[in-house]
Amino acid sequence: MRSPLPRDTSRPIDVACLGRLAVDLYAQQIGARLEDVTSFAKYLGGSSANVAFGTARLGLRSAMLSRVGADQMGTFLLETLANEGCDVSQVKADPERLTALAILGIKDSTRFPLLFYRENCADMALQPGDIDESFITRCRALAITGTHLSQPGVLAASQRALELARKHDVRTVLDIDYRPVLWGLTGRGEGEQRFVAAEHVTKDLQAILPAFDLIVGTEEEFHIAGGSEDLLTALRAVRAVSAATLIVKRGPLGCSVVEGPIPAAIDDAPTYRGARVEVLNVLGAGDAFLSGFLAGWLGGETVERACAWANASGAIVVSRHACAPAMPSRAELDTFLSREGGIARPDLDAELSHLHRTTVPRKAWNELYVFAFDHRTPFFELAREAGADESHLPKLKTLLVEAVAATEKANNLKGHIGLLIDDRYGQDALNAATGRGWWIGRPVEVPGSNPLEFERGRSIGSQLVSWPREHVIKCLVQFDPDAEPLHRVEQETQLLALYDAAKLSGHELLLEVIPPGCTSHAQRDERVLRSMKRIYNLGIRPDWWKLCPPRHEAWAAIDALIAERDPFCRGVLLLGLNAPAESLAAGFAEAASSSTCRGFAVGRTLFSEPAKAWLAGQIDDAALIAQARTAFEAMIRAWRQGARHDTPNPITEGATA
Repeated sequence: MRSPLPRDTSRPIDVACLGRLAVDLYAQQIGARLEDVTSFAKYLGGSSANVAFGTARLGLRSAMLSRVGADQMGTFLLETLANEGCDVSQVKADPERLTALAILGIKDSTRFPLLFYRENCADMALQPGDIDESFITRCRALAITGTHLSQPGVLAASQRALELARKHDVRTVLDIDYRPVLWGLTGRGEGEQRFVAAEHVTKDLQAILPAFDLIVGTEEEFHIAGGSEDLLTALRAVRAVSAATLIVKRGPLGCSVVEGPIPAAIDDAPTYRGARVEVLNVLGAGDAFLSGFLAGWLGGETVERACAWANASGAIVVSRHACAPAMPSRAELDTFLSREGGIARPDLDAELSHLHRTTVPRKAWNELYVFAFDHRTPFFELAREAGADESHLPKLKTLLVEAVAATEKANNLKGHIGLLIDDRYGQDALNAATGRGWWIGRPVEVPGSNPLEFERGRSIGSQLVSWPREHVIKCLVQFDPDAEPLHRVEQETQLLALYDAAKLSGHELLLEVIPPGCTSHAQRDERVLRSMKRIYNLGIRPDWWKLCPPRHEAWAAIDALIAERDPFCRGVLLLGLNAPAESLAAGFAEAASSSTCRGFAVGRTLFSEPAKAWLAGQIDDAALIAQARTAFEAMIRAWRQGARHDTPNPITEGATA
């Protein structure tokens, strides 16, 4: 009776997921009635899409078979899956239908008001002709969810995919995923309802169950598949039509695996206990469970290990907001399973939270050239010196964005360009730069404040709500590890508040550490290192550090500290402080041996002279752009020739022509 094991790993796709692909809007006010919710967070959703996402995050080569609308939400879903490493070549953009949508509330740990907006939606328009036989032959497994058995069109598409899977020796998986509302069994406002007995649903399911090697469901889902509200009776009815391995999800009890005859009691089947955690809401637990199981099963693990991954994945997700973004990485899963005594609150565990921020797929920034014009006071002073009104500064910064864009295009620097911009004089520039795929940092500190103050007061988290997720929080702190205690406590309290806000908002954090009062390079390097150690000791692990160029001999200690305290740190950017270009080039060369230096973030050295001339009316817009480009590209050449002298240099003299 044992179902076949997964195929070997020679095929390029581990699992293709066929089914719902939608946008989820999750209420942000926990405990509120859906009627009273005032804001929502947007995530990828749909059970099949969640599994495609979750398995990709755990290292499988996953793919999605579905449709999205030819609209912005469809683009969001495709980009989200692709960024996670999921193959989306088999997702079609439907020009006649909108992307599906679900709106969800979280009333308490078990209640979640749920509205499905799926009238004539794109993913339910999947047709047999959408299933590419040549693609199916490249897969090891095909996973289908029950919603795509509920309507004739998607049922036919699912049957076609299953037919091709059986033909080409592809393992087949069913997540029963019973949603009575999507079978037309409840009112449309009752999406939360998880079980309604219906003979025709049982009949439809049993007609297709023989096509599957693995069937996964909750006890209630096996009730509908087997046509009985007695679990063992239902399982026997399923076994009468299917030789598949049956995995019964049993919530906090874990799961039971039935590979042969149905036992006299469910506990007589091999049962793998799950971890006990405090539940925020059970939404997403099933998709996380299946993601974990498939990662183990298709990864060659034992059934016991696959079930451990499944149970742990579900436990982690039920403690967090949303489903897909809450899915654990392999590093999180390993940490969760290795912790002696378990983790009752995964959502509050500092190590898991850090791993969730840093070990999930993120855009790679291996070498960054950052044009920094986030300065506020220096720009005001430039305007005053030139006799210009500060109202000219927003346009000036927008022109600098144009200069950076021209540099990127002319020199093929996609993936290497960054900016530091403020929102006092640079909101227009920020808007122009956002969405281009650049690294973008924004300052939050009051210029020159020591102890540290934030521009909009202590409630730093409130201002991050309006920031695009791609923006990086940049904070310059004049940190002195030898400062008198009250001063240091104030600095550290502010930094901890900032770090907590960054973790909550999901933005990356860059700390620019400049110790005050240093009289030599050696003293500065020593204080910077001790400042970094102290910040790490506080439990703060910034994604980025921004430092004055250390001497060559100081880099080894900086690299070692970062490797020890946070191996997932993005790295170090070198700042300029209006230093001459020759001095900065020397600093770049000193960084050549560093394993953590990722580039530079230089500003006044690049913009001061052309900005002053433009503000004084001595040059026009085109000349400003040209001069800023010349300075920026010269700095990039200096970096390439110094810190990364072995890297091919695409920028040659005269590239600005």
